[in-house]
Amino acid sequence: MPETTPAPCAPEDVRRIACIGAGVIGGGWVAHFLARGYDVTAWDPAADAEDKLRRLVAAAWPALERIGLAEGAAQDRLTIAPTLAEAVAHADFVQESAPEKLELKRSLLAELAAATRPGVVIASSTSGYPMTDMQTAAEDAGRLVVGHPFNPPYLIPLVEVVGGEQTDREAVTWASRFYDLAGKSVITMDRELPGFIANRLQEALWREALHMVANGEASVEDIDASITEGPGLRWAFMGPCLTFALAGGEGGMAHMLDHFGPSLKSPWTRLEAPELDRELRDAMVDGCREAAGGRTYAELVAARDQGVIDVLRATGRLGSTR
Repeated sequence: MPETTPAPCAPEDVRRIACIGAGVIGGGWVAHFLARGYDVTAWDPAADAEDKLRRLVAAAWPALERIGLAEGAAQDRLTIAPTLAEAVAHADFVQESAPEKLELKRSLLAELAAATRPGVVIASSTSGYPMTDMQTAAEDAGRLVVGHPFNPPYLIPLVEVVGGEQTDREAVTWASRFYDLAGKSVITMDRELPGFIANRLQEALWREALHMVANGEASVEDIDASITEGPGLRWAFMGPCLTFALAGGEGGMAHMLDHFGPSLKSPWTRLEAPELDRELRDAMVDGCREAAGGRTYAELVAARDQGVIDVLRATGRLGSTR
């Protein structure tokens, strides 16, 4: 990785963050950074972006208050910039959360690199594109990194950090340190991987769920219950590898693999994605509507947020504020 201009400030000294893109993920980042006591400037080209963003932040704020706000945290520390250039002009860090379209990401990151002060680290929230593919048009590509969150970013701690072929290793180190200070749980990857780590695991489960619905093997409600009432309870505090190690008893993973390993060749799963035709789409939409049980989107978000808070509190992972 080539060297690039040093960041203008240390991660500990970041005060103003620019959030580019104010949808569900971008807005979630805005809420998180505000709750951690930063000044945030946001920009989104949509005409109704400001109203939607302020509603999202307001809806998230009660949950953030329950887990604890940083000193000085306030919703009124959010500024909406009229242009991208004005949004990043004084930023110490930039979080890009534009729609998941490669050409859009590529051109936007190039524009951000040109408009942002030299050395300021720019992170993309992309859920799957390698930074190597996104940074090709940028003049100063060494400071471009992936900072992939999970929804909602203001509650789910995980962020996966990785650079591209042109990314300076110091930019990756800087970003990882910054996210850690900002209250995130950071996985710093040493190589690019399509979908990163968590999304690859999540995608495998999602594909199998779609297959079961498409083939009439299980309902949406039963699939969700099979996780929330089953392995999901373990995964909240112990990942799949350690969970399976316990399945081997005192012999651990060695016994588990020796005993159950042959069954891995059984044709249980179908890793190829199913054809997302109209019938499957409608079955998923109808199934989710039934599973929601008449609850509105806002009610579902509130229930999800409270559930995440309860799990974080029960497992001792409510981080301290900076």
